[in-house]
Amino acid sequence: MNLARHRIRVIEILATLGFLTLWEISARILGSSYFPPFSTVAVAFCELIFYGDMWGHSLLLHAAVSLYRVLVGFLIASFVAFFLGLFSGINETFYSILKPVIEAIRPIPPLAWIPFALIIFSLGIGSYAFIIFLGAFFPIFLNTITGLKRTNPTLVDVAKIFGASKEQSLRKVVIPSALPEIVTGMRIGFGIGWMCIVAAEMIGVLRALGLGFFIITMYELSHYPEMIAGMIMISIMGYSTNEIFVQAEKHLFKWRKEVKV
Repeated sequence: MNLARHRIRVIEILATLGFLTLWEISARILGSSYFPPFSTVAVAFCELIFYGDMWGHSLLLHAAVSLYRVLVGFLIASFVAFFLGLFSGINETFYSILKPVIEAIRPIPPLAWIPFALIIFSLGIGSYAFIIFLGAFFPIFLNTITGLKRTNPTLVDVAKIFGASKEQSLRKVVIPSALPEIVTGMRIGFGIGWMCIVAAEMIGVLRALGLGFFIITMYELSHYPEMIAGMIMISIMGYSTNEIFVQAEKHLFKWRKEVKV
């Protein structure tokens, strides 16, 4: 198993190096300022990390500000989605009341709510948190319901035989059984929230700091290597946060068959 993992890791590294080499060669052949070589982007990336942009803000600062905004909205979404999903999963009447509202709001893209966010929350973290909340809420909510409904009835029956009350069965059997689905919903929700915050910063809920603001500003100034460096930072942040969730799932749910995603 370890040998297979090592082989996969080597293939991933070689594929990445191949992609970067192809990028470098293609950009130099085309010779277009709109498509800078990877080496130029790498230099710009390092300069932005160590020296900052024209305002003196490091690329890490932009990333940290975006991450903070995502975390605020994501944590609120996780709390609300879990409890609404919990009540919906164990009470069909409650879900029947909630379902029309949920299904009416769910198809609306989070970014379509930006004008509404500006009206209600004005400028500030509240606007971002609201948009992230809308992006992250639905995967967590739906996965919570799904996880609860997939709980093996035999486990609940065994708990009843041993004298467990409904509250004890829910707390010690149903919720732990649903946790893998819930955590997966959180991982998906966080990824959607990350995409939402970058787009929201580009559109301009509050244009000051953040990766979305940085990228659109570099585009407007025709600083394309710096613009792509910002995109690479988004990729690094997204990959890193996803890996945190994946490793947490592997650690918490060792009893589950491991699936590479």
